[in-house]
Amino acid sequence: MDDTGLPPLNWLRAFEASARHLSFTSAAQELNMTQSAVSQQIKALEGYLGKALFYRLVRRLELTDAGNLYLPWVQDSFSVLTKGTQQLLGPDRAKTLQIVSNLAFTVHWLAPRLPKFFAAHPKIRLNFTTPIWHLDHTSQSADLEIRFGREPDSRLMYELLTRANYFPICAPGDSVTLDTLFDRPLFDCAGLSCNWESWCTGQGISFPKKAHLTYASTYTVSFSAARAGSGVAIGHDILVADMLRDGILKQPFDHVAPVSEAYYLIHPAGHVASPASQAFSDWLKSEIRGLNTEQM
Repeated sequence: MDDTGLPPLNWLRAFEASARHLSFTSAAQELNMTQSAVSQQIKALEGYLGKALFYRLVRRLELTDAGNLYLPWVQDSFSVLTKGTQQLLGPDRAKTLQIVSNLAFTVHWLAPRLPKFFAAHPKIRLNFTTPIWHLDHTSQSADLEIRFGREPDSRLMYELLTRANYFPICAPGDSVTLDTLFDRPLFDCAGLSCNWESWCTGQGISFPKKAHLTYASTYTVSFSAARAGSGVAIGHDILVADMLRDGILKQPFDHVAPVSEAYYLIHPAGHVASPASQAFSDWLKSEIRGLNTEQM
C-alpha cells in the first residue's frame, strides 16, 4: 500500500454505510447498489488496507478492531467534506434544511408552530419528508430527523425530545361513558404498544374481544375520525393539545397512561450541524420545553 495514498471514495462510502447498518444488503439499498457490489468494494478496501474490517457472521456483520478504529475517521472525513461543500455552494444552499419528520407530529404539532420559526428565521427554508414509519435510508439523506418510536440505535447521534401520555379523545358533542365505550367504534394506530387494550388494563377494565376496533397506520386518520364523530380514538397529549385547547376534541375520561415510545431528534451520520440546522434544533427544543412546562 502507498503510505501517501487514499483509497477510492466509493470504497469508503460502502464501508461507512455497511458499518452503520452492519449489513451489506442495507448499505446497498441506501447507496442504490447491488449487495454484491458493496461486498466487492469492501473486499477491495480491506485488500488496500491489508486489514479485515468486518467479521462475516451468519446473517450479520461485526466490525473488527481495525473497523472500529477506522470508522470514526471515515465519518469525520465525510462530515468535513459535507461542510466544505455547503460553504462552496453558497449561503442560500446552506440555509435549506432537509427534514424527515413523523407524519402525525408534523401535521398536528410542528406545522401549526412554523410561523413562529419563520418569523425568527425568515431566510431559512425547510423541506419536509413525512414517512409514516421511519426508514433509515431516507433519514440518511436529511439534515435532521424527528422520529417517534423506541430509543434509536446507540450508533446514531440523537437527543430525546419529549415523552408523552395517551388517553381517549372524541368529538366535543360525544356523550360517551365507560358504560357505553365498547358500543362505539374505537380508532387506534397500528403497531404501537400504547393502545386501547393497554389503556383499559391501566384502568382495571377488561377489554372485550367483541370491541369494534379500526386501525390506521397514522394517528392523523384516527383524529379525523374522532373529530367527525365517528367514534373514540387514542391520542397523545403532545399531538392533541392544540385541538383540546381549541375545543375541536375533548378528553372524555381522566385516566392517562405513559407512552413507552418517545419523540427523538436524530442527527444523521455525515451531516454537519450547520447554522441553519442548529437554529432549527434550538427552536424545536425550546418549543418542546414550553409545551412540557404548560402540561406540568
